[in-house]
Amino acid sequence: MDDDFTVIETNAAAPETPVFVLSFRQRDEVAAAAAGGGWRVVAARRSEGVERRFLASGAAVAVIDARGAMTDGLEAAKLLGPTVEAHGSAMLILVSQSDTVHMRHFHEAGATHFLASPMSSAAMAHAIRFAFRHVERLAGWTGQASGPTDPLGWRYDPEMRSLQLTPGLASLLDLAEAPGLRAVMRRLDRADRSLARTALKRLGDANTSTAFAHDLAGVGRLVQHLQFDPRTSRVHALVEALGIAPDASAAVRDALTGARDGPSARRWLDRQLGEDKTVGVVLIGLTRFDTVNTAYGRATGDELLRSVSKRVAELARESLGKSAIVARIGGSEFLVASEGIDAARLGRATKSIEEALERPFVAGGIIAPLGARLASVASVPGDSAAALLRRASEALLGDAPPSEPGAPSFEELANDLHHALERGEIGVRYQPQVAIASGRITGVEALARWHHPTLGEIGAETLFAAAERAGLEAALSDHIQRRALAGAAQWPSSLSGLRLSVNVTAGDVSRPNFVDNLLGRIDASGFPRSRLTIEVTESGIMADLSEAARLLNDLRVAGCRVAIDDFGTGYSSLAYLKALPLDYLKIDKRLSQDIAGSARDRVVVRGVIDMARSLGLSVVAEGVETEVQLDLLAKEGCQYFQGYLCSQPIDVPELTRLVAA
Repeated sequence: MDDDFTVIETNAAAPETPVFVLSFRQRDEVAAAAAGGGWRVVAARRSEGVERRFLASGAAVAVIDARGAMTDGLEAAKLLGPTVEAHGSAMLILVSQSDTVHMRHFHEAGATHFLASPMSSAAMAHAIRFAFRHVERLAGWTGQASGPTDPLGWRYDPEMRSLQLTPGLASLLDLAEAPGLRAVMRRLDRADRSLARTALKRLGDANTSTAFAHDLAGVGRLVQHLQFDPRTSRVHALVEALGIAPDASAAVRDALTGARDGPSARRWLDRQLGEDKTVGVVLIGLTRFDTVNTAYGRATGDELLRSVSKRVAELARESLGKSAIVARIGGSEFLVASEGIDAARLGRATKSIEEALERPFVAGGIIAPLGARLASVASVPGDSAAALLRRASEALLGDAPPSEPGAPSFEELANDLHHALERGEIGVRYQPQVAIASGRITGVEALARWHHPTLGEIGAETLFAAAERAGLEAALSDHIQRRALAGAAQWPSSLSGLRLSVNVTAGDVSRPNFVDNLLGRIDASGFPRSRLTIEVTESGIMADLSEAARLLNDLRVAGCRVAIDDFGTGYSSLAYLKALPLDYLKIDKRLSQDIAGSARDRVVVRGVIDMARSLGLSVVAEGVETEVQLDLLAKEGCQYFQGYLCSQPIDVPELTRLVAA
């Protein structure tokens, strides 16, 4: 544990409004510290159903303990953020001191307060008080509509051997408010009675808070949050009802059709892996769902998710068999899994699902085109569900091959990145851009490379994913731009005719004085503006189109050229492209490679090239790997290409030799 909490003494009565605590590693300790500050506490150890549990608790403040569980904590904050905002509540994040660099991500997720270790229970109690004041002053919080009007709870006095139920709990259980201990224990089955006794034995002066969960016939799943008062030796309990008793027929129907949620999918994976079966999984992340959800509302978004789930399920069972399972594991992320399949079959299934998701969906009376990123991995001996899903998540996030078992996670890479920038491990390589008509190299794109001391060379996708996790995107982008410009300014005379393309991120574009700072960096390097192309992705200009147009125009007026990068991966590309002051359109590598696929794929690429040229833009095809692709692109009117067909990203000596050849 990061901190040794000690419960502070308080004579204040516990406030009527409880505090909701989610702690993945130290639930009982954090709950005890909050309770010691005078708060009634509802505490959880897992994030499943966190929005519903927070609302049902009636709490005004949610405390998420992300110490030692940054990824889980951030995911929980993202899940809870909209609910906190909608109800005028507050979200307090507990983090280790070394992880404060991640607070920007928690802020974006909706957090309102944070507290970094080392921390005492007194400090945490004060932080909760500040959070409550924030709620009272800024949100006018008066209680959540769906919160309980009559708390469910009980109090046990061991000296008097008396048990008293709140009216709400007595009504729920159909018991008297002072029913006697035996009458209540008889409502529990044998295993749950043992759980209750064990939880009570855990309580004492050194451990004043704990919890246990159980099922109750006719009621459903309950969580008992126990707090021990050392002064009176009484036990106070707040009872959290997680939901009504499950519908048995619905549960069986879902099991028979393979419909699952995240937790049940993980249990299925653990069960298959525990039986030494080989399991293949496909992780699917929808890339444009948030845009559609924001534009057309939650009802349309929910309908869209149901349509995606249905389409994915049909394709999964068609390509992987009826035993395949499909689960929505959170937000707009889906999982497909099947046991006993080989890599080739898994790859074909992934391709089929990807193609199916490229077709537009109809939801809420609108046609909604979605994008999706997919990653597939197969299990290895010794895998757990957590390890298998971690590799799939990293592959999805980094758009790179999944890490091998035992390879560092993005969390570890993010920690290494701080030192990598200081040690000069991150440099630049240049990938040639070739004029198709003449075969002459006319320019290069500067691409980041991390020369990791133990892992070797790490590419730009993984590098920037790690930077996002570490909160170092801006620092990394600035570093890469400086290295690229300084290096190009010292090129030998044989490269003096080449253009240089550098990338700017969405974060760069949104920073104050973006144009002035970038132009200052260019001029300080000595590289001429007239030979520089600024590449910006579609995601970098979606937030405010008119402002993006102004910024890009300022760059062009200053002498630079501007390219839109990865075209074909963003939202509403064709609708806004004509409004932007551009010189180049760079076709995403997937479109470039699709041209050698079906006739339909070729029509799409032809349409993009024709549209770009009609707007006076030069077209650069990225990711070209074969002569067939190049020939088809040339026939459709594409002017430039870059990709492994010419060269991988290379250093300056190799570039000099290649240009001279």
